[in-house]
Amino acid sequence: MEEMVVLVNENDDVLGLMEKQQAHVNGLLHRAFSVFLFNKNGEMLLQKRASEKYHSPNQWTNAVCSHPKFGETYLEAAKRRLKEELGIETEISEKFRFIYKAKVGENLWEHELDCVFTGIYEGDFNLDKTEVSEIRYVSPENLDKEISKNPEDFTEWFKIILNEYKDRF
Repeated sequence: MEEMVVLVNENDDVLGLMEKQQAHVNGLLHRAFSVFLFNKNGEMLLQKRASEKYHSPNQWTNAVCSHPKFGETYLEAAKRRLKEELGIETEISEKFRFIYKAKVGENLWEHELDCVFTGIYEGDFNLDKTEVSEIRYVSPENLDKEISKNPEDFTEWFKIILNEYKDRF
């Protein structure tokens, strides 16, 4: 079954639905969410995208990022994907929303109204290996060094969202 994204305008008013890959080819604005998870030491959880992903495979990114289904809230979608991708349940809270557009390779664009959540998690994971090949926690200092040294190892949207997060907190 085709995965659909919810097309919106800058005010988050729904304009319609479109197949996900087509929306990324056309660079149309759609709903998305990103979850930043931390451990009690303030280290951020990163996931490495599976090699089978149709764009940005084998790149490091935040804990979870995806798209709400039509009729699903941003929070419901974020909690669903935490369970589906990482096999976890944890409390998260919305921090901010913003719009960005980024070229992600293969003639694809991420143009998203992104709802960013944060939470704390220290426990076991049950990874969906078709989505996530590995995970790790990293300190903010080491993350900055890694991105500076090897920016190609990280998804374009993660770098944008991380900078937006740092500007706000």
